[in-house]
Amino acid sequence: MTNWMEFNLQEYKEALASSDPTPGGGTASAVALGHACSLAEMVCKLTIGKEKWMKGWDAAQRADIISKRISLRTNKLATMDSDSFEQVMHGFRLPKSNDEEKELRRAAIRAATLYAAEVPFETATLGMELLRTLEDLARHGNANAASDIGVASLLASAAVKGALFNVEINVQSLPHEMGDEMAVMIPKIRLDCSQVSRRVMHAVHDRIAGD
Repeated sequence: MTNWMEFNLQEYKEALASSDPTPGGGTASAVALGHACSLAEMVCKLTIGKEKWMKGWDAAQRADIISKRISLRTNKLATMDSDSFEQVMHGFRLPKSNDEEKELRRAAIRAATLYAAEVPFETATLGMELLRTLEDLARHGNANAASDIGVASLLASAAVKGALFNVEINVQSLPHEMGDEMAVMIPKIRLDCSQVSRRVMHAVHDRIAGD
C-alpha cells in the first residue's frame, strides 16, 4: 500500500501524471479536500482571537474543529482509494479455471468494487460537511482572507464532484442490490454541492466587495 502522504508535492504530481492507474481521480479528490481543509484552518486562525472579527469566532471555531477532523481522514482516504483499485485488479487476476474459482473470483471482484465505491463516497460526504461550514466562515470570518475561503470552497466542491464520478463508475458495474443506496444518493449530493458552494461563492464575493 502506497502512502501518498509520505511523498513530497513534486513526487506526488509526477505519480499522478504517470501512466500508472494509481494515484487517480479518487486520490486526487481526497487530496483536494485535504487542501480545502488546510485553507479553512488558516482562515480560522486568522479569525479566532482577533477582536475585529469577533462576530466570526463561533463560525471559525466550528469550522476549525471540522476541518482538522476531516483533514486527518483525507490523508487516509487518499491512500485507501489507490488501495481499493489494487484490490479490484487483484480480483481480476484470480484463477477462473472451474466454476468454483469463477464464483470466488466474481465475489472478490464485487467486494473490491463495492469498497472502491465506498471510499470516494466517504470523500464526497466529508466534502459536503466541510462545505456547509464555509458559508458562515465566509460571511463572518476575517474578510482579508475571504478569497482563501473561496478557494477552499472550490477545492471542496471539486473533491465532492470528483469523488462522485468514482462512486458512479464503480457502482454501475455492481448488481443492483450492491451499492444501490450510494447510487440513489449521488444526484442529491451533487445538487446539494452546487447549491451550497454557490452560496459560499456569493458570500465570498460580498466580503471582497465590502458588503
